[in-house]
Amino acid sequence: MEYSFVRENREFMRIQTEIPVRYRFLCSHLETPELKVVYEGATANLSGGGILLVGTVPHEQWIPELLMEKILIGVEMQVPDLEDPIRALTRTAWVETVDVDTMKCHLGLKFKEITQRSQDRIFQYIIDHHLR
Repeated sequence: MEYSFVRENREFMRIQTEIPVRYRFLCSHLETPELKVVYEGATANLSGGGILLVGTVPHEQWIPELLMEKILIGVEMQVPDLEDPIRALTRTAWVETVDVDTMKCHLGLKFKEITQRSQDRIFQYIIDHHLR
């Protein structure tokens, strides 16, 4: 696995890494079968503040709802070198459609709810890979 670091004016350092992610859309005002589906994607990068998720959005009309935090995304990441997956509730900061036919997107996700232990595990993972 290859890693590269990107330095920007961000709150947290991030690394470019591809980690499998299982995710689910969470919304209290919609009743649709897609809310029961667990989707699979991958990170393009990871930081203590969030992830860049490459995955699908079931409906194009969900994008404004995602950006207004009316739909949240629950994520589960199996970070290498960690036994237990990291789980978090995220909000969508931005969306970039990659393929309109498949609705595959880049989703900039910020952690909304994550345990301190999980965030510390992400920091340690980033530090370990920075030192390699």
